[in-house]
Amino acid sequence: MPSRTLPFPLFDADNHLYETEEALTKFLPKEYDGAIQYVQVRGRKKIAIRGQISEYIPNPTFDVVARPGAMEEFFRVGNPEGKSRREIFGDPMDAIPAFREPAPRLELMDELGIQQTLMFPTLASLVEERMRDDPELIHVVAHSLNQWLHETWSFDYKGRIYTTPVISLPIVEKAIAELDWCVERGARAILVRPAPVPGFGGSRSFALPEFDPFWKRVVETGVLVGMHSSDSGYARYANDWEGGNREFLPFKPNAFRAMSEWRPVEDAVASLVCHGALDRFPDLKIAVIENGSSWVEPLLSKLADVYKKMPNEFGENPVELVKRQIHVSPFWEEDMAELTGLIGVERVLFGSDYPHPEGLADPVTYVDALGKLGEADQAKIMGGNLARLISR
Repeated sequence: MPSRTLPFPLFDADNHLYETEEALTKFLPKEYDGAIQYVQVRGRKKIAIRGQISEYIPNPTFDVVARPGAMEEFFRVGNPEGKSRREIFGDPMDAIPAFREPAPRLELMDELGIQQTLMFPTLASLVEERMRDDPELIHVVAHSLNQWLHETWSFDYKGRIYTTPVISLPIVEKAIAELDWCVERGARAILVRPAPVPGFGGSRSFALPEFDPFWKRVVETGVLVGMHSSDSGYARYANDWEGGNREFLPFKPNAFRAMSEWRPVEDAVASLVCHGALDRFPDLKIAVIENGSSWVEPLLSKLADVYKKMPNEFGENPVELVKRQIHVSPFWEEDMAELTGLIGVERVLFGSDYPHPEGLADPVTYVDALGKLGEADQAKIMGGNLARLISR
């Protein structure tokens, strides 16, 4: 049960499901058999993308998972004893039906005191980067996953669970077709990776004019665009400094890579501003999820400085664009009052990251970080803002 009952409804911007083994493969066309496989490596199942084993998620079957909130103490006080991630995670648990299916998840949400939530896939975050040289395959796999998500979870489960289909953008026409397919089946929010878009001629920003037909359609449908932390491909920049060709491993971080952990989302938002997408589409709604908020103040300061020196590069003040259209779900351990002062309380979203180990075991305790704010502002952050964004 939750530690308390709040006087306002909770709409969690960051819940996760754990996919089954068939999630990426059940609906793959036969000509793509073998593109994604589960293989045995020293007695443990691993996922292989086009024959290349990935360690991005150590246990991609999710039969056994870390306990929700296992890292709360780590984020509260740090790691003075220098424990390994395995020691920090503690004893794992068997995945329960509520992590896999919507009906038992609703029961769990009732126990946790959560009225509504966005539901993000977990395994999906590794797909695009490992297929970046094959745009056609990216679209095929994304659609296969979305078919499974719709069959298993639906995109709008009883008006309480809004599962986010994955929309990849390499081929604009296919992205629009995928968006329409998802919206026709009830999608209220979509998941777009905060990363350069791979393509036949190399990667490029999703905020360039060539993607305007997609963003125009997004605005027409009224869906919320969730940009959740993912593998944004920045390992290649770290590899330039450290040598080798190591893939991004979120559960095996090192100090150098941690220094630029939030660079992808900062670049993604900067691109939306500097490449003009927010200016051209003032009704576009972006929610930045599970990327914290430590990047917000530095980005706004840089934008203000660039605008002062190059006002001709912008249709309007870039800082005001961010404040108008970018919504941020900060980590519970961050200074919420400071963030609301930067972008306004209407742009801040509660997200628990449940049931991931990095999140909160008791999501309602997120409100403790809002102690400097009044009840009306707490109500907006804990659910009112997202309820407004998700409505169409």
